[in-house]
Amino acid sequence: MSTIAVRSPIFTSTKAARYATMGAAHAFLSVACGAFGAHALRAGLAPAMLEVFETAARYQMIHAIALLITALLLERAPESRIVDVAGVLFGIGIVLFSGSLYALSLVGPPLWGAVTPFGGLCFLTGWLCLAIGFVRRA
Repeated sequence: MSTIAVRSPIFTSTKAARYATMGAAHAFLSVACGAFGAHALRAGLAPAMLEVFETAARYQMIHAIALLITALLLERAPESRIVDVAGVLFGIGIVLFSGSLYALSLVGPPLWGAVTPFGGLCFLTGWLCLAIGFVRRA
């Protein structure tokens, strides 16, 4: 498995630059999806499914910001394995949680709803890892 090298004039840590890039990309996609939902989908989706779509965009943005925080922490403490794990969990959580909610609202099969809790669990565990990282750093 190869890794993508991210060069950044802001970050000296490759890991930090990678999480910052992921966070910025997810923030961009969250805004794009939110705008798409507000304008293009408003007339075509049932109100309940539009709310599901908006929840997906909201949680994607919150955890995009969490990825940016992870990047800042890894820049200060690049050896912190627990903060690195938090970033991985936030990334997986976005795909599972927001991705399944986007799919549920647009495609409809309820099977996607079964994936969502696993993404939520990744979010919760990521926040716990981040908290442990703060405590260990202090």
